[in-house]
Amino acid sequence: MQIIYFSCSGNTRAFVKSLIEHSQLQHRFSENNPVIEAKEITDQTEFFKEEQSFIAFVPTYLDGGNGIDNGTTEIVTNTLGEYIAYEDNFELCLGVVGSGNKNFNWQYCLTAKQYAEKFGIPFLADYELRGTSKDTERIYQVLKELKENG
Repeated sequence: MQIIYFSCSGNTRAFVKSLIEHSQLQHRFSENNPVIEAKEITDQTEFFKEEQSFIAFVPTYLDGGNGIDNGTTEIVTNTLGEYIAYEDNFELCLGVVGSGNKNFNWQYCLTAKQYAEKFGIPFLADYELRGTSKDTERIYQVLKELKENG
């Protein structure tokens, strides 16, 4: 199972690393449990057409404002959105997982919700900042069920 993600502050990278480690442990218990692989998209990433399905992980960094009538424009993770759009990669995207800071209320995970709407993909799950071990277990279960249900 492949994850494609963007990380600016390192929170998303740390969460994905935790998720990969958890998947490897689960796979040792049962070979039916999927192992997660990940690819980080940066501003220097060369774009190409994806050949296998993936899940996008995206944090939220907005341009300020209140998030209701202004301040809903993404300012950092645009490269990930461009990558998903490139050569219709979104057709292989099984869904999006968002992260953010719950202190921002309505703006929490807004980028992931915007990606879901823009690309017509499901918003699968969310976690705050670097997530917790409970978040890792919960989101792994969501991804496992997604793989099992095809």
